[in-house]
Amino acid sequence: MMAKDHPYISIVAESFIPAGMSGRHGKVHMRPAPGQVFGPDIAIECSKTLTTKYPVGTRFRMRVKLTDREGGGEFLYSYHGWKVDVLGCPE
Repeated sequence: MMAKDHPYISIVAESFIPAGMSGRHGKVHMRPAPGQVFGPDIAIECSKTLTTKYPVGTRFRMRVKLTDREGGGEFLYSYHGWKVDVLGCPE
C-alpha cells in the first residue's frame, strides 16, 4: 500500500549535502529544519530548482505532506509547482 492520506502542512525546510549518498540522487537535498513537526532525518521531495538556484543551507517555507512509496520508506512531498518562500540564505 502506498500514498498515505495525510494533510499538507507548512514547515521550514533547508538544503544540505548529506554525509552518505547511498540511495540518493544529486548532491544537494532538502530536509525539515530543526525544531519542526518532522525531524531533520526525513527527506523532502520538492522542486530541484530549490537545490540548484540557492546556496546550500538556504531555508524555505513550503507545504509538505507525509507519504511513502511501495517498497520504500516515508518521506515528505511538496508539489514542485507551488510557491515556496525563501526565508534566508547562509552568510
